[in-house]
Amino acid sequence: VQLQASGGGLVQAGGSLRLSCAASGRTFSILAMGWFRQAPGKEREFVATINWSGNTIFYADSVKGRFTISRDNAKNTAYLQMNSLNPEDTAVYYCAAGATPSSDAMAYWGKGTQVTVSS
Repeated sequence: VQLQASGGGLVQAGGSLRLSCAASGRTFSILAMGWFRQAPGKEREFVATINWSGNTIFYADSVKGRFTISRDNAKNTAYLQMNSLNPEDTAVYYCAAGATPSSDAMAYWGKGTQVTVSS
């Protein structure tokens, strides 16, 4: 499975961005997808995951109510809609895929996309 994240950029605090993760290779629709992020000097952390059908979703407490993960199996693409961004959301965001939506089950990783939130 090859994953390509895009949509990062520079945004002011309070703004929004939508990240996309395009998948190719193994059948996308049977995989759970996830988003993770790594801020400078910090370890990579879980952001959100979604199962193959979209009816099981998990969020980190820090993004609940602000971020929305979704997927379009017809387009082999997962999304992360990020609203009410704040400087603490600044990080490299990575998409991942795995057998289940457990954050520990992600087996495939894409290159990250930088998100920078200015105050």
